[in-house]
Amino acid sequence: MIIALAADAPISTSVALLDAASTLRKPARTMPDGRGGLIVAIDGSLPDDLLHGPGIRGVHRQHRPYVLASREHRERSVVTVGDVRVGGEVPVVMAGPCSIEGRDSLLRAAHAVRAAGADILRGGAFKPRTSPYSFQGLGEEGLRYLAEARAQTGMPVITEVMEPEQVDLVAEYADIIQIGTRNMSNYPLLRRVGQLRKPVLLKRGMSARVDEWLMSAEYILAGGNMEVILCERGIRSFDPATRFTLDLTAVPLARQLTHLPIIVDPSHGTGVRSLVSAMAVAGIAAGADGIFIEAEPNPEQATSDAAQTIDPDELYQIIQRSRLVAEAMTVRLPQPMVFEAVREFASVAD
Repeated sequence: MIIALAADAPISTSVALLDAASTLRKPARTMPDGRGGLIVAIDGSLPDDLLHGPGIRGVHRQHRPYVLASREHRERSVVTVGDVRVGGEVPVVMAGPCSIEGRDSLLRAAHAVRAAGADILRGGAFKPRTSPYSFQGLGEEGLRYLAEARAQTGMPVITEVMEPEQVDLVAEYADIIQIGTRNMSNYPLLRRVGQLRKPVLLKRGMSARVDEWLMSAEYILAGGNMEVILCERGIRSFDPATRFTLDLTAVPLARQLTHLPIIVDPSHGTGVRSLVSAMAVAGIAAGADGIFIEAEPNPEQATSDAAQTIDPDELYQIIQRSRLVAEAMTVRLPQPMVFEAVREFASVAD
């Protein structure tokens, strides 16, 4: 059940609803509706006599299973990280190396992507790899380098957490916590980051449906953390020509279903350096709020994902094109005269 409260609803109304849900042992939670009001979400139903309190503007018994992530009763969310607004009017760019390989290389990459126009620095301190023999990251040492890069460039930083036991450590250094594709359904981890009051970027599982992706976001939201960013990073398909298939259909679809901001990862979504630029700009045209991209000064020498990493010059071009496309998408074009002629003909025919 979803109960929508008006902006001028007295606090006694929400307190009464939550107390009633607690008495009936039905989990309940609240969230702002983006218009000054409040949403009360209850796992189950309350008696009708409790649903007529002052300020209640709507009661919805039928709704999507991802109650808190749904756009049914909530305006679009903006996640603020420092001075960066993810979900605002300007596309946000998160860029940097796939993995942190050393202090000097990370600092060079950080300054380079900053100069290219990136807003947030990405870099993996803990890396999930298919092979147990591949480079797994530098761990806390890498986190310290990431914090130093933030101090030097002023950019917020994002890095991945892989286990519930790592959350406190990673949160100590990172401004945004990343949940990777392999952990989209790691429910203990989702519950743990739901206890944070720090933004979380949730990547779509490589074989996950959009509704499963949103249900994973619901785990985080249900824990009380409303600062969630979705990331479409490509799904497995039958074609071996690319590493994954960047599912751009998921972007406008998710925009219809959820209030959460959405970004795209064209690096993992293609796995091919020459395709990254086109798919990054296409993601913005599809309605994404930003891009998540692998970039560093010497991409061919990267230990992780060298084939899909771009250089800062290419990153600059992508950022400029993305901003132009985003601006163009907001323009309301005048209707040509032929539309008026068609309408006039239709009215005569009637």
